[in-house]
Amino acid sequence: MSKPTKNTSALNEQAGIEQPDALSKSAAQKLQEARKKKHSVKELLHGILNGNVTALSRGITLIESTATKHQEKAKALVEACLPHSNNSIRVGITGVPGVGKSTFIEQYGNLLTTKGHKVAVLAVDPSSSLSKGSILGDKTRMESLVTNEKAFIRPSASGDSLGGVARKTREAIILCEAAGFTYIIIETVGVGQSETAVHSMTDFFLLLKLAGAGDELQGIKRGIMEMADAIVINKADGENIRAAKIAKVEFNRALHLYPPKSNGWIAKTLTCSALNNEGVEEVDTVIADFVSEMKESNHFASKRNEQQKFWLLQTIESRLKSDFYNDEKISAELEKQLILLSENKTTPFAAAALLLELS
Repeated sequence: MSKPTKNTSALNEQAGIEQPDALSKSAAQKLQEARKKKHSVKELLHGILNGNVTALSRGITLIESTATKHQEKAKALVEACLPHSNNSIRVGITGVPGVGKSTFIEQYGNLLTTKGHKVAVLAVDPSSSLSKGSILGDKTRMESLVTNEKAFIRPSASGDSLGGVARKTREAIILCEAAGFTYIIIETVGVGQSETAVHSMTDFFLLLKLAGAGDELQGIKRGIMEMADAIVINKADGENIRAAKIAKVEFNRALHLYPPKSNGWIAKTLTCSALNNEGVEEVDTVIADFVSEMKESNHFASKRNEQQKFWLLQTIESRLKSDFYNDEKISAELEKQLILLSENKTTPFAAAALLLELS
């Protein structure tokens, strides 16, 4: 009988190489100090105005914070950036998951940077209704744009915001404009919720669609088409080219069923293959034509005024909602009403009326 051989399995744990103490401790200490350091509004503003993306990221993190101690600081930062904003083209891009929004944005963003523009992408990821978490993986999907020195990508969680727009997207736009970004691209969740929010904060609203996926009729039924300034049939490549051309005709017919826009613009329908970088230049031309036409007719400025009004109303609604739920008396009564509701001793309407009377 042979002797048992020594276990040489690769699964066995082997002694690793220890990191030099000086290097690991020094790096850890610097990281800890950087996290602990609290940057003043003045420091953040100086960094943002100088185009420092680290300061911009910290500023957006500050305004996205729900902590009460950060609210005043965030408000001061936004107000300080306001005089340096309002100097970009804001483009909203939406479409169903899988339509190729990230791929299109990457190609479009790279195209804009080659023309001398600085591009900021505010990509909004859907938040789980159960865990409240988000993957925030847009940077991994835009591999070339994320390394572009003239581009800035900021993924944010949509939270409980309707329309797939993060709660503080408007403030983030202001900070990006103050940092010198001339194009702000907002990528929305695009899961069928109300898109009024993104339409209210952008100059140009682009709807990405798919051909040959039963999406044509859905597009005709949904009110989102009324808001679109252009419809782009993406993935028009390979065997899908013919279907994309047919879809383009169908969408053009559908657009004629809608009343003309108040600004006189007739929505355009185009096809493109973001994967092969085909047709993206044509989309850029349409956006440029739109901006030029709107500025000549003064509709661009009036749309910006409408954005400000909508922002005001949404800020009031957000503040009222926050004050309502943070009220200790209402919070305590809400718990009682939820218990009564589960026991069928009250109705949602009666409970709501009672809680609103306490406010």
